[in-house]
Amino acid sequence: MKNVVVRNIKRADPQAIATFEKLGASTVHEALGRYQLMKPYMRPIWPGACIAGPAVTILAQPGDNWMLHVAIEQCQPGDVVVLGCTADNTDGMIGDLIATSLKARGVKGVIMDAGARDVATLKEMGFPIWSRAISSKGTVKATLGSVNIPVVCAGVNVEPGDAVVADDDGVVVVPKRYAVETAQKAQKRADDEEAKRTKLASGILGLDMYNMREPLAKAGLVYVDNPEDV
Repeated sequence: MKNVVVRNIKRADPQAIATFEKLGASTVHEALGRYQLMKPYMRPIWPGACIAGPAVTILAQPGDNWMLHVAIEQCQPGDVVVLGCTADNTDGMIGDLIATSLKARGVKGVIMDAGARDVATLKEMGFPIWSRAISSKGTVKATLGSVNIPVVCAGVNVEPGDAVVADDDGVVVVPKRYAVETAQKAQKRADDEEAKRTKLASGILGLDMYNMREPLAKAGLVYVDNPEDV
């Protein structure tokens, strides 16, 4: 395979991305049909951030962050960098210096199936990263990869320009061709949940709101008043 940098990519609908960022990963994951969720080892290096943006993808070699430097030039404001490796790797591929350069380009954050470091400084910067590990181990710049080609990151196929949604719950990737439809479904789900939240806050039980009592009885659940009746 050629080592390439694709300069021009089609990015997911910006209004859909704004909806995703407002609603978060779990709601978007449900709206998408419960797929395209990265493996749960992908965790934010500091909590509280919620981002969404079109993916600038990187295929990197383990222990080598050369392509990260190459990819920065291709980033536009609002993008999210997504890095997959050709083999399992936990080395600290990104720290505060690369993050400073990415932030200067307007990049919202980084998703990487590898390691990150300089966590305290990155938190102070307000630059979010979701990574497989946190590791002080440094990397080299010796072997080519590619930028803006399809990659697999933490078990999910990511196409350049796909919508990436990340928060404390995890990382979801919405294929760009489904972004608008998924945003509409996610907003409807959020509106429905708000109505349910109001009912639950008033004291209504989920057993009644979801009409669970009859199917529970049909399934064989029995209520008894005393332990000796069991």
